[in-house]
Amino acid sequence: MTLYEELKARGLIAQVTDEEEIKSLIDNGKATFYIGFDPTADSLHVGHFMALCLMRRLQMAGNRPIALIGGGTAMIGDPSGRTDMRAMMTKETIERNGERFKKQMAKFIDFSDGKALMVNNADWLLPLNYVEMLRDVGPHFSVNRMLAAECYKQRMANGLSFLEFNYMIMQSYDFYALYRDYGCVLQCGGDDQWSNMLGGTELIRRKLGKDAYAMTITLLLTSEGKKMGKTQKGAVWLDPEKTSPYEFYQYWRNVGDADVIKCLKLLTFLPLEQIAEMEKWKDQELNKAKEILAFELTRLVHSEEEAQKARDAAKALFADEGSAENMPALKLADESFTDGYIGITELLVLTGLCSSKSDARRNIDQGGVEAAGERVSDISAKYTKEDLSGDGIIIKRGKKKFYRVYY
Repeated sequence: MTLYEELKARGLIAQVTDEEEIKSLIDNGKATFYIGFDPTADSLHVGHFMALCLMRRLQMAGNRPIALIGGGTAMIGDPSGRTDMRAMMTKETIERNGERFKKQMAKFIDFSDGKALMVNNADWLLPLNYVEMLRDVGPHFSVNRMLAAECYKQRMANGLSFLEFNYMIMQSYDFYALYRDYGCVLQCGGDDQWSNMLGGTELIRRKLGKDAYAMTITLLLTSEGKKMGKTQKGAVWLDPEKTSPYEFYQYWRNVGDADVIKCLKLLTFLPLEQIAEMEKWKDQELNKAKEILAFELTRLVHSEEEAQKARDAAKALFADEGSAENMPALKLADESFTDGYIGITELLVLTGLCSSKSDARRNIDQGGVEAAGERVSDISAKYTKEDLSGDGIIIKRGKKKFYRVYY
């Protein structure tokens, strides 16, 4: 199986341009490619992890990654997938976040001896003269086509600022600058970035002519990563100070039965043949697959030692109260949910872990409640039927009181 065939088999590719050229380049380890990361937070999260895994796979085959820190684009903010405008960030905050990104990326990508590059688009975007930029790049973009792009269409109803409207042009210019300065011929990103990425491909071809056509190609990484790593508290972070290795392990240990094989294919480096065997597993055997997933990802993000500690801690939890099957459990009926949700305070009362909603709120405020391996800090946290399907989740009050709730 070639590298390109493996990427497709793992479900990593959503759309491509110039497929035959892409196959030839990456299978022969000849592609210089980039993925961009806007430093809008002080840590990478699970959504980024999928992109980092792709970079690692391509680098292992001899291709050269460019990790692009969006120090310039972060000053505008990507409108893709958003219903409102991002909060404006200071230049100092963006720079500080970018430095933290660099340290985290170095755990996944080998930057030694020119095997990979890390660059910041602030280096070419911030010095640009506005009028020169308009004259140089503006003629190559149709406003009609930009407004038809999905990333802008979904914002039109609520209002799209002129600031954000420029994001596509800036991201497109990134690809042009990387092509011009570093010989980068391949860009990767989430499928919500398709319009922005096509803009970069077309800008190069329009400015440099048809001779650049065969060398300017776009690989599109599926945006499954953006759907992963979401909890009632927000993102699952790669920074152990924001999401502990144990919390990280528990998140993956509690993925839904329907998602475990998909996650193994997308995020781990286990052979596809081994994962294919796991696809045959049913019922309680899937818990073993979840443990393998949780261990592999915790090992990749943190370390073998931290993964082992997290696994041992998880087993110790069950040793106190017996296996998940023997743990006190509550099966929820449809009428337990209001508008498709059930709140954490209701769950604490229904299981008997707390005597009343006021008792539940007090325990949450005091930091004494965990759900699905994470401390609950929001008394209004809610769960859907999907969240509680299959094995459900384990709710913990204090150190010794557990209850499994499922739907």
